[in-house]
Amino acid sequence: MKKDLVAFKGVSEGVYLDVIGNDLEAIKSELNQKFRNSSKFFKGAKFLGVRSDELTEDQVMEIKLTLKYKYEMNISNEGLPEYIKTYYYERTSENTEKIFEGVEEGMTKFVHGTLRSGQEVDYEGNIVVIGDVNPGAFLKAEGNIVVLGTLRGVAHAGVGGNYDSIVAAYNLLPMQLRIGDIIARPPDDDTQYKFPEIAKIIDGEVLIEPYLPNK
Repeated sequence: MKKDLVAFKGVSEGVYLDVIGNDLEAIKSELNQKFRNSSKFFKGAKFLGVRSDELTEDQVMEIKLTLKYKYEMNISNEGLPEYIKTYYYERTSENTEKIFEGVEEGMTKFVHGTLRSGQEVDYEGNIVVIGDVNPGAFLKAEGNIVVLGTLRGVAHAGVGGNYDSIVAAYNLLPMQLRIGDIIARPPDDDTQYKFPEIAKIIDGEVLIEPYLPNK
């Protein structure tokens, strides 16, 4: 009998996801199937986090972003209770905590659909675009910018001087990318990568790297 890769388990504090293995595509496929069959069960449930012995921190974050933005689960800020957390990626370093602060919590504006040339979204918190950002479109956020698609327009995160902000997208090909007042060098070509990418400030420069580095 085939063992499930993912299982939602309920406790007094809420619901958490128990994950077996590290095949992210298979895990996401099984998640999709479970939500198709039991979407009403999860509606309104407080989601505590992901318990896994094999997933990387980036893979855990990818699952949590999928659960929040695709399946609209209510993500709790409390995290997994200690009696459940046999292995769970916590953000322990000060810099990492600041970089991702606001991705899971805080004021967030959701934009559904593709942004076309001439369109602009300006928000004092985080911006999440569920779609593409075409050339000539502008995103300005005092917090983080997350694009669940291709970013080809202009993205300015950390407006006002928040250098801990990040810009993340399934594919980063921006006309211009800025965090605070630091501008990233534009890509040399239209090469598309297998994994999502994230831009953040390291040692005073905006660096772009794969969001899921273990291929």
